[in-house]
Amino acid sequence: MGQKRLSGVLTVIAWLLTATAGWTQQTGDTVITNQARSVLESSTDTTSTIAVPPTVQLNKVHLLVPDDLIEIKVYQQPDLETRARIAMDGTVTIPLLGAITVNGMSVEEARAKIHDLLAKDYLVKPQVSVTVVEYAKRVFTILGEVQRPGTYEIPTGEPFNLLQAIALAGGYTRIGSPGKVIVQRIENGQKRIYNLDAGSMAKDERVKPFAIVPNDAITVGEKFF
Repeated sequence: MGQKRLSGVLTVIAWLLTATAGWTQQTGDTVITNQARSVLESSTDTTSTIAVPPTVQLNKVHLLVPDDLIEIKVYQQPDLETRARIAMDGTVTIPLLGAITVNGMSVEEARAKIHDLLAKDYLVKPQVSVTVVEYAKRVFTILGEVQRPGTYEIPTGEPFNLLQAIALAGGYTRIGSPGKVIVQRIENGQKRIYNLDAGSMAKDERVKPFAIVPNDAITVGEKFF
């Protein structure tokens, strides 16, 4: 009798275990099915908005120009610390090195140049930093036969040419000659003079307008009657 009762109890336990396993499997199947349905519904939902990362706008690298105020530091060498404006010939004077040309270089290129010069003859593995403390004003000067001669700031963010410079100065005077325009510019420490015909630039689309850069000096000549 005891054995029959024990056998009956074991049978009940076995049935309960089987039922529980079946319920768990069904529950698991239900969970999987719900997950699959969720994925399918989201993939077929035409109203869903796909997030697109915004286009990364790379900042233009600043190239050093005359009148930029820069700071040069050398780690553990306070005597070499320099804060100076780049001269009109594109150079900056640094202790030990003297005047070196940095015009047209990026900050990183200037740093590398100073590092190499110091490492060559003076210091072992110098740690150099170059920082632009104040950017030069982008200006040009226009004189001669224009309505408002003087110094003007070049608009930022877009190219600027000779015709725009003349217009900014109010245009020609009555005796101003579009064919007699001179632009003086410092290039690589040397003065360069361009004799230009602004009249041809204005009339002929095939003639590319002359680009004006910071510190250009423009002179408009007069007509001969």
